[in-house]
Amino acid sequence: MPLILNNNSSFILMNLAFTILIFSLNFLPHDAANITAATTTSPEFSTSVLNVTTALNQVHHVLSLKPSFHLHQNHEQQQQQTQHTLSPSSSSSFSFQLHPRESLFNAHHHNYRSLVLTRLRRDSARVSWITSHLNKSNLRPEHLSAPVTSGVSQGTGEYFARIGVGQPTQHFYIVPDTGSDINWIQCKPCNQCYKQSDPIFDPSTSSSYALVPCKAKQCKDSELTGCYKNGCEYDVFYGDGSFSSGVLVTETLSLGKNGSVKRVPIGCGHLNHGTFAGAAGILGLGRGALSFQAHIKASSFSYCLVYRDTNKSSTLEFNSPRPGDSVTAPLLSNPKLKTFYYVGVTGVSVGGRRVSIPSSTFAIKPSGMGGIIVDSGTTVTRLPTPAFNAMRDAFVELTRHLRRAKGFLILDTCYDFSSVTVATVPTVSFELSGGGSWRLPVLGYLIPVDDKGTFCFAFAPSVEPVSIIGNVQQQGTRVSFDLVNSVIGFSTDKCS
Repeated sequence: MPLILNNNSSFILMNLAFTILIFSLNFLPHDAANITAATTTSPEFSTSVLNVTTALNQVHHVLSLKPSFHLHQNHEQQQQQTQHTLSPSSSSSFSFQLHPRESLFNAHHHNYRSLVLTRLRRDSARVSWITSHLNKSNLRPEHLSAPVTSGVSQGTGEYFARIGVGQPTQHFYIVPDTGSDINWIQCKPCNQCYKQSDPIFDPSTSSSYALVPCKAKQCKDSELTGCYKNGCEYDVFYGDGSFSSGVLVTETLSLGKNGSVKRVPIGCGHLNHGTFAGAAGILGLGRGALSFQAHIKASSFSYCLVYRDTNKSSTLEFNSPRPGDSVTAPLLSNPKLKTFYYVGVTGVSVGGRRVSIPSSTFAIKPSGMGGIIVDSGTTVTRLPTPAFNAMRDAFVELTRHLRRAKGFLILDTCYDFSSVTVATVPTVSFELSGGGSWRLPVLGYLIPVDDKGTFCFAFAPSVEPVSIIGNVQQQGTRVSFDLVNSVIGFSTDKCS
């Protein structure tokens, strides 16, 4: 006798069959399960494929990297003979190389878990520093480019650039930082200095070194500077207790094959303390008057942060055109806190579905709180707790078929991929107020935290109402800041 099913019973059986299929995958041979994960997607939501094997191979690779900072020295000596002077008011483009921290200054961690722990501790200090500024504020041209390497950030730091200082040129690794308004390096004589990879800058050997007098406009342009007996001095303090204090000077900065820029305001630090991982100081890319791009009157700058577990590099560029495939949003400013770059965001999506978060969550309030900052120094993206919970819960709902793992410090949503080579996961996107959607690379939101196959959702809650887009989410994406038209652009796979 044929079995007759009504609509309700058909629906129940279909769901039962899907449940049995998912359950049985856990008991398939690994190769069969991997093939299914790589080729099966749900018609109900959009997915990305995480190549677990490739990511773990890179994890093992980064632990074996040898420091490479010494490789630049001979090349730099050759470049010194061919430099030309760049005018701060010109519109030509130039760039620096950017390098990840571990490719230059491997700290010889015993395992990858230890490395991630160190990164997250630096990250917490960075976030504390940013929120302290927010709370305090609530109370009161040339196309240039340079290499960007994953390395240190302010009080932390995951990416480095190489620049020359003085005449004749002395070369140093520094941390490009969109959250800093002032450039500075450690200088002799050192009353107190932390250990750096290059010899400390000696101003007495530079013919282009000049003190900034108290009456100069540069000495009055920032709350970080003040007039003392010996002229203009500066003080910078960070959230983890790091600091730099010294005199404000002007110096020639050399940009490799791009040439040099004269009379750049830079702090010469005689009293310094911090965890800057071998870097000599900071290249300030914030919106303040003493920052590097303010001095050169840049119309734009951009960077692409390579994945931090590689030994590749990308570029920090000035006055270069924005990639044509960029998704864009308004570049906003906070009148209460002018240092940081805010982006117009209306929401987030998981699996192609808009998460139920009020758009006002990402708006800058009249008090100066709220908004969402794009920051090169923060590691893990922070969202206000209600917004984070909604996003996290949406992700968990669409990953019920994946094996969970214990949380890892601030990362409370983790997965055990130790028995698979690929995993299919929901997509994650920021919905921009310009109407576009910035879809993150899968390693921009699921990151390995050990060498065994534990991956965690790289977002964390913030007790403050401000949101911060960190450098994990920015990996593999060229982030372009159009300073003239107040537009920010995101273009994936533009690091080469």
